[in-house]
Amino acid sequence: MATVTLPQGQTSPRDDAISLHKAFKGFGCDTAAVINILAHRDATQRAHIRHEYKTMYSEDLNKRLSSELSGNTKKALLLWMPDPATRDATIVRQALTAADLGAATEVICSRTPSQIAQFKQIYFSIFGTHLEHDVGRHTSGDLKNLLVAYVITARYEGLEFDRSAAERDAKALYRAGEKRLGTDERTFVEIFAGRSRAHLNAVSSAYESMYGTSLRKAVKKETSGNFRHGLLTIADCADHPGRYFAKVAHKAMKGLGTDDSTLLRVVVTRAEIDMMYVKIAYQNKYGKSLNEAVRSETSGNYRAFLLALLGH
Repeated sequence: MATVTLPQGQTSPRDDAISLHKAFKGFGCDTAAVINILAHRDATQRAHIRHEYKTMYSEDLNKRLSSELSGNTKKALLLWMPDPATRDATIVRQALTAADLGAATEVICSRTPSQIAQFKQIYFSIFGTHLEHDVGRHTSGDLKNLLVAYVITARYEGLEFDRSAAERDAKALYRAGEKRLGTDERTFVEIFAGRSRAHLNAVSSAYESMYGTSLRKAVKKETSGNFRHGLLTIADCADHPGRYFAKVAHKAMKGLGTDDSTLLRVVVTRAEIDMMYVKIAYQNKYGKSLNEAVRSETSGNYRAFLLALLGH
């Protein structure tokens, strides 16, 4: 659900391109003006502005933004410019090549099958290689098996599920984990990467009623590292993606200092998807608004941009 709204008195992409060019001219950049325009435009409008800018000034807008801006403001705005699928493809590619497997795992395991199908296509058209090939090259072991299976498996996206099949999966996971010495990771991969969100939720509740402990706890006990991170992301997003991203944002701001790359990734990637639900979940879980938290943890133009994306 998009939370991006246009300011009053809607302008054309051509007007926006002219205003941006004015903001870049002279000594220093009028960053506030740039934010005021781009933070309030949806993906289609941003693409039109880029096209107009290129036509009028024979220059790529992203390149200009890159040379005019700096720090987290630059990172956040450049991440905001593409459409969600292109953005996901870019984040995953950069994360894999920089060995930031936590970020790659978060993005892949939190996306729906149709979102993955879309960004796989774009991944291939931009980078000339298949997503699963790159995932396989940059990861190893259980994480590799999980992520490759997750990106190549077509999963059902509806709400129906078969209760007895869910109970069978709960039993299989219990046998593969808590019931034995050591863990049969292959069973975890097969079920977590192969089942729909509705089915996985049914597996979770079957597991809890059959064994008196949550599936989440079992995953935490039986697995570790990014493999565990991937399984928990899949389970949490099957249950409630908004709550999952509220938790990720909170963790990024907790303690001393802020993990800005995670925070800006969450705000930018969810702004056009489900930010309203992330904000509600954040308020419910932490007793204060996500806007308040971001305001106290960030500053300057970076803060202004994130708050503009978060809306009121």
